[in-house]
Amino acid sequence: MPDQTSPAGSAVPATEGELTAEDAKLVTLARGARARTGGAEGAAVRDEDGRTYAAATVSLPSLRLTALQAAVAAAVSSGAQGLEAAVVVSTADDVDAASAAAAADLGSAALILVGPDGAVRSRTRGGN
Repeated sequence: MPDQTSPAGSAVPATEGELTAEDAKLVTLARGARARTGGAEGAAVRDEDGRTYAAATVSLPSLRLTALQAAVAAAVSSGAQGLEAAVVVSTADDVDAASAAAAADLGSAALILVGPDGAVRSRTRGGN
């Protein structure tokens, strides 16, 4: 997929079903996290400085986190103040409310749901 950037270097919004190069990287990271753990979901986020964080579903007797909650927690624990984008890889039809709320807490500009095959299922714009 060609890099979709403007001459100034800022990302050009992709149409539904298309991803910018930066968002495609998040999909790759989220799919990898899911595959490594065999978890129900994988997620990846990009912070305001362009750093990326990936995680899978955490399901322990004493701790349960969705993949996106875990990725947001990793970003926050590394000092992120905001998110540019978040990707969830899942077989679900929607991003659950708890995951969406975690991304919204950091003002994620985009929340993208992707199937395990890498196909974009939905894209929502947040409040960044």
